[in-house]
Amino acid sequence: MSYYDIDAILTDNQKVPCTFNLTLPHLGYLDSAPGRPLPSGTKVDLPLWLAERLAVSQLTPQTSLITLDLPPSLSPRVMNALKADPKSVDLRSLAANFYGLAERILDLFEEEEVCDVLLESWRVRASEGVEFLRGLSEEERVLFRSAHDSSKAMRVWMGEMKKR
Repeated sequence: MSYYDIDAILTDNQKVPCTFNLTLPHLGYLDSAPGRPLPSGTKVDLPLWLAERLAVSQLTPQTSLITLDLPPSLSPRVMNALKADPKSVDLRSLAANFYGLAERILDLFEEEEVCDVLLESWRVRASEGVEFLRGLSEEERVLFRSAHDSSKAMRVWMGEMKKR
């Protein structure tokens, strides 16, 4: 990940569900209650960059400030749909940088089944040839453009070779 990579910045700003493990004074505005404490057990969507830092920081050896939950885009319902037919799922509507978000989340969670489903869906979606870009995640769009550009460059090169 590059500091100036716009896809990484957009991925870091994706909201992910979190549960606060402690009551925190003066943070009620995160739950639409300004001026009040944020009670323990409150579920809030936070940007990934913040949620990741809060989840790995520990107040005591047994307690972290928040518990990070899987985002809806990686829910069992979505995983089942990807298992059934990866091409029928509109990944862009789930998360613009779907695979980037999944990669960052899977760095924090040990979800082997989710990882296997995502790898297989990537293979199926990439190998079938995409007829149009609607519904593709940013990573798939980059892959499609790269394949298209390299194919175009190969045709140009072959044309030049025939002229010699």
